[in-house]
Amino acid sequence: MIGPDELALPDQVLYGPALEVVARELARREGAWASLVRHEPGQRIYHELLDRPHVSAWLICWMRDHDTGFHDHDISAGAVAVVAGRVREERLVLGGSPRGRTFGAGNSFHFSASDIHRVRHAGGGPAVTIHVYSPPLRRMGAYAVDADGTLVRHVQGAAEELRPLATV
Repeated sequence: MIGPDELALPDQVLYGPALEVVARELARREGAWASLVRHEPGQRIYHELLDRPHVSAWLICWMRDHDTGFHDHDISAGAVAVVAGRVREERLVLGGSPRGRTFGAGNSFHFSASDIHRVRHAGGGPAVTIHVYSPPLRRMGAYAVDADGTLVRHVQGAAEELRPLATV
């Protein structure tokens, strides 16, 4: 974990672009996380890098077919910095197909707590991302669609690996 003296952070909840700044700063501090990078085909590897009163951060390692499924971040806004490879973010849109964007190394993006999105590996070699949340991520909502088409939210702890949920 990154110690309190290693990264100066405001003593407040952060949103949007301010979270992207923190994610990009952590991405630049490769010495703090490079030894944690490991890739496994069957699951994403993730490590908590930072747990402060107003911000938490995670390193996530991705390979082909890794996919979070659609989820939200409960009360936490977030940002992602891509440090290697490529990931695709898709946001759920009512009445239409999900809206997607692909991000490569050096790119970043942010989302609000109310956004329902998924992140997945976008092909090519393994990917590595830094995720920053404010307030700290403690739980998420993972989504599935039941037999009659109703969207169903399942509460999940922050330390559990998100995966696409099967139809209920």
